[in-house]
Amino acid sequence: MKTYKTIQHKVTSPLVNMGPIRLRQPLPTQGIENVDPFLLLHHYGPYAISEFNNPFDLGPHPHRGFEPITLLFKGEQLHRDSLGNEMLVKAGDVQWTTAGRGIIHAEGPTKEFVKKGGDLEGIQLWLNLPAKDKMMTPNYQHLSEKQIPKLFSNDKKVQLNIIAGNQNKESGLIKTQTDVNVFTAFVENEGKMEIEIPQNHQSLIYLLEGEILVNNSETLQKGDNQMVTFNQDGNLISIKAQKNSTLLILSGEPIKEKVTQYGPYVMNTQTEILEAMRDYQAGKMGYLY
Repeated sequence: MKTYKTIQHKVTSPLVNMGPIRLRQPLPTQGIENVDPFLLLHHYGPYAISEFNNPFDLGPHPHRGFEPITLLFKGEQLHRDSLGNEMLVKAGDVQWTTAGRGIIHAEGPTKEFVKKGGDLEGIQLWLNLPAKDKMMTPNYQHLSEKQIPKLFSNDKKVQLNIIAGNQNKESGLIKTQTDVNVFTAFVENEGKMEIEIPQNHQSLIYLLEGEILVNNSETLQKGDNQMVTFNQDGNLISIKAQKNSTLLILSGEPIKEKVTQYGPYVMNTQTEILEAMRDYQAGKMGYLY
């Protein structure tokens, strides 16, 4: 039987300072530590990037124990990492890094983009890895916008992009370690769609732009409530746009393990965090100049 998931939390998307960058952080936020297995959601931009303004240039930094994911909506970024990958990420593209036992990466607008100027906007997600996979071999996956399977509503007013997971016989091309769905959607005014989400998944919808009605009951609006999380009941979520809107839809089977986090490391114990710091200092996560 198909029933709607009930809504658990509604939250705004408060602005926070991360060094020189001011960005939105709906997760974690007051009252919501995580939506297991998703640990962090940052919405950066849109920034008007130019030779006089380029705050989003992140130099080499390490990660261990989780998967940092970038979904780019506007602009372009250059990704470099200690595995030797160097990739231009354009609007609509996705980069999915599995840090595993350790990776060093850097990202920021390309020199060409900074010179010509333009808007940069994206989502950075942190997806936890289960304890058994935290020290796996690091990996990098890149999807161009053209490679991402797309579903459309009957009236073509909704475009659902399947990055990871499954929907209506379409499967995302990203290989994941646990059962997750990562979808983005572009919805024209009055466009509507029902999305199937497994009952046991923790799930959320985040609104980047516009205004939508969720499950015919709750409104998300830019500048007001921008995220809803759902209970582990039901197996459907409905969306209806009240303006042209851009959304992120996430769900995953909870890992249900203790999380110990320090800066760029996500492990299960404090001892493992200290080991990560030592291993990075000793060069065991590779090098990136």
